[in-house]
Parts: sequence; structure tokens; C-alpha cells
Amino acid sequence: MAMVSPPLPSMAVIRRALEEFKLPSYDDQILQIQDYIKILLTWNDKLNLTAIRDPLDILHRHFCESMLAGISVPIERGRLADVGTGAGFPGLPLKILRPSLQVFLIESNIKKAAFLAEVIRVLGLRDAQVLVRRYEELGEEIAPLDFACARALGEYPVFLNWAHSGHVAAKDVVLWIGSQDLPEILKVPTWEWREPIPVPNSLRRLLLVGRRNP
Repeated sequence: MAMVSPPLPSMAVIRRALEEFKLPSYDDQILQIQDYIKILLTWNDKLNLTAIRDPLDILHRHFCESMLAGISVPIERGRLADVGTGAGFPGLPLKILRPSLQVFLIESNIKKAAFLAEVIRVLGLRDAQVLVRRYEELGEEIAPLDFACARALGEYPVFLNWAHSGHVAAKDVVLWIGSQDLPEILKVPTWEWREPIPVPNSLRRLLLVGRRNP
């Protein structure tokens, strides 16, 4: 017997999830999230964009946790680069939350980049650009940045040195990390770290913000 796919979250379910994270919940943004989840589930069978398959888990883990930075950092406007964005997290949910953001999605995998371009097209997002490059190769194309973001990227000292370099000049870095990554990151002296923000409904996931040291 074929397995029945779980239904897409309704507008009411998405609204409750956003409110649980103390996020604003506007109808047009909820519809964009709904469309995004639909595209992600369709493409995921071929590209394995996310190991999380349940639409409700996708809503909470990918969308709500990404958008949390919009109110916690806070991220409201400016230029943001999402390094190793994969399926578009956190960059595209932050763009949905803060439409005035200029977002660069950095992803070296061509097929994943095609998925990101399709999401941007279907959702009608402006000032969202996909860069099919390794982030270490980028500089003037995206500088100066207000925010350099990474979610489960790994090799954090390399990323932090790149973000701090003169040809990128990020003002702030925003990291979604596990608590086990925190000691290594705090050793990097080129950033002034704020107190980590626990991610709601998680045991060990943190949102970490660093301000550029001169």
C-alpha cells in the first residue's frame, strides 16, 4: 500500500507556529510559506534538500527557527548573505519576514541553486539573488554586508575569517549552531559575541550573534 503524504500545514497551523515563536503572522507571508513548503516537498524527492520530511517539522525547524533571527538579532533591513544556504534556510524565510532585505543565497550545488531560483520566482521575491559559487571565492560581489549568516555550516573559523575580511566586511554574523559548537566559535577573537539565544522547543540549538571587532 502506498504511503499517504502528510497534508500541507493550513494557514491556521502556520499562524499558530509563528505566534509560538512570537513572530508576526501576515496572510501574504503565510501563503508564501505554504507555497515554499509545497515546492520543497516536490523537489525533495529528487534532490534530498532536507532530511526533515514532515511538513510540520519543516515549518518549525526550518521556517520558524530561521525567522527567529528577524526579531532576536534583530534583522530588519540591509544586505544579508546566507552561506551554504542549501534549500534556502535561513535566507529565504528571513526575506519573507523582512521583504526589504537584500538577500544573497550562496550555494555551490547547481541543482540546489535551480531549486532556489524556482522558489524566488514562484514567491515573487525581489532583491533575492542566487550565487552559484563557493563562498570563499566571493567578495566585492556582495560587499559590504550587514549580515553574514550560516546554519549548520561547519568549519566556523574559516567562515568567520572570511566574513571579517576587508573584501567582505560583514558588520554582524548570525549563526544557527548546536551547543557543542559554541566553545570553538567563542575562541575566534575577531568578533564580539552576544549571549547565545536558545531556540524555542529545542534542547541544544542556539542562535549566536557576533559584532565585528575592528
